[in-house]
Amino acid sequence: MGRLLPASRHPTGKANLGHNGAMLPRLFELFRDHVPGAGVMRYITFRAAMAAATAMLLSLLLGPWMIRTLRRLKMGQHIREEGPKHHQGKAGTPTMGGLLMIVVILLSTLLWCNLHSGAIWVTLIALIGFGAVGAFDDAKKLLKKQNLGLSSKQKMVLLTLITLGVAWLTLHFGLRGHDTSHLSVPFFKNFKPDLGIFLIPWIWLVVVGTSNAVNLTDGLDGLAAGGLLVVSVTFAILAYVVGNAKLAAYLVVPHVPGGAELAVFMGAVCGACLGFLWYNAHPAEVFMGDTGSLALGGALGVVAIIIKQELLLLIAGGLFVIEAVSVILQIGSYRLRGGKRIFRMAPFHHHMELGGLAETKVVIRLWITAIVCSILAISSLKLR
Repeated sequence: MGRLLPASRHPTGKANLGHNGAMLPRLFELFRDHVPGAGVMRYITFRAAMAAATAMLLSLLLGPWMIRTLRRLKMGQHIREEGPKHHQGKAGTPTMGGLLMIVVILLSTLLWCNLHSGAIWVTLIALIGFGAVGAFDDAKKLLKKQNLGLSSKQKMVLLTLITLGVAWLTLHFGLRGHDTSHLSVPFFKNFKPDLGIFLIPWIWLVVVGTSNAVNLTDGLDGLAAGGLLVVSVTFAILAYVVGNAKLAAYLVVPHVPGGAELAVFMGAVCGACLGFLWYNAHPAEVFMGDTGSLALGGALGVVAIIIKQELLLLIAGGLFVIEAVSVILQIGSYRLRGGKRIFRMAPFHHHMELGGLAETKVVIRLWITAIVCSILAISSLKLR
């Protein structure tokens, strides 16, 4: 791997790929003086678009094979009996489709991202590590033939260990740029609180919290994948902005050298979500399972940490926040108010379903919510 360093410090958004650059751009770089247009490979925006297209195409091509394989291995989802009754018809639908998403993101990243970027490697570690925990959880559920995998304590311990490793790498290699322990607060130019010794707990809260919030959202056909698609587009834009010195200065956001390379990674995530939705849309042919939701949620949290946009993740990821908060409120109310509930059922998407809305209408309305939240997050860049 060599020494991990920021991928690019070029203020215009070009990547100085060098001899350790991305596979395909490095190949085209050899013919830059002989093939018209080959130089476009240096641009992060172009590589992000290509990463998205590659991941989507791979998802569409590998999707049928993955679904057939999961069916042959009898990787069918077990549905909770306490859930909405009409969900029992989904029993047996192949799960662990998140493996497909992880594979295509990994391949697209290796093809299009600068492999000399520390931010890329740390994010991939989170993606694969959290995905491994999710896969183990899914496999345990399938072996038990019930919707009970790892205990909450076991899962939290494993996710915490991975997050601490990611936090150490992030800080050791200075991936958050200058003023490492400072936060960027939306809507405020000069308010940058210093977390100091609380930075590690903060990283844990953001990464593990995001991962679990996405996991809770994955309960309806296409809901989590669609929500992740919207938020990934938003964070691809944010990563490009904070990694571009001129844009960061103009919009008064902290500049993170090398952060723009994460826009290419987020492009791959966008493409993977879009391709997966082809098979996950109602009626779903495959579910992502904890394998996908924990992996993508964890990777998203790590990206937010590296580019110092954790608080904007609360806004852009409003859909995931709503789902997680609904569960927290429901549990708190049940325990503190003698069994009384706030919602018909948690997470919130089940509350909407039991209110009489069709599954597709619930999903589309929550997608709209995600889009509105992301627009608000992007708008905050000019409201400082």
